[in-house]
Amino acid sequence: MTRKELISEIRKKSSFLCVGLDTDINKIPRHLLKSPDPVFEFNKAIIDSTADSCIAYKPNLAFYEILGPAGLESLQKTLDYIPREIFKIGDGKRGDIGNTGKYYAEALFNFYGFDAATVVPYMGKDSVEPFFAFKEKWTILLALTSNTGASDFQQCELMTGEKLFEHVISESRSWAGADQLMYVIGATRADLFSRVRILAPETFLLVPGIGAQGGDLESVTRHGINKDVGLIVNASRSILYASEGNDFHVAAKHEAASLREKMKFLLENIF
Repeated sequence: MTRKELISEIRKKSSFLCVGLDTDINKIPRHLLKSPDPVFEFNKAIIDSTADSCIAYKPNLAFYEILGPAGLESLQKTLDYIPREIFKIGDGKRGDIGNTGKYYAEALFNFYGFDAATVVPYMGKDSVEPFFAFKEKWTILLALTSNTGASDFQQCELMTGEKLFEHVISESRSWAGADQLMYVIGATRADLFSRVRILAPETFLLVPGIGAQGGDLESVTRHGINKDVGLIVNASRSILYASEGNDFHVAAKHEAASLREKMKFLLENIF
């Protein structure tokens, strides 16, 4: 998906919501376990209920890989079911050199057909370059994450005076343009979004941490928005598991629609 197409979908829906398909076989409603493919049946219901509110889906690969071949089949069926115009993010946090990196990229982009993939840049430019070889595909570098251990490394100050996350952003911007490169910036660090925007004014940001992790949508939007919106805000557990009952898809629809309405309001009053 091109940058122009992504922006068009955001503007059409007045939404920058991404639904994380972190589908845990141990958390889905028990009645679905009678299905030949419980994970896909759950995902299908979630997609049917939320596709009108979101502009992206983000399957976390670990939740499918843990189930072996059956889980990967569920993943492929899920990707085939997602409407073509909705952005698909493969959240596997890959990152390696040589043929390993090349095959990671080929698997996510060619075999599964994701529009974007999350990548850990710790090994440097040559561990990321295989992903840039795919035009009209996006590489999403982890820069400033929302987990409690993020400060162990990402906030460390370098001899240059930069924080490590700042150096990741400033250095990697020379590797690819804003039509192929995004960054993961956690919603729980909304106080640093203004700094991120100084370093990467045009780049899209994938923002986890809204919902169950407690990130504030209004603060993220005010400090992170750019002329193209430039935000893809992810919510997973708060939507997927809004209800534990047979009405899980109804609760998911309500939660996604509520977030979309908040986004619409913010876009109308900030953008």
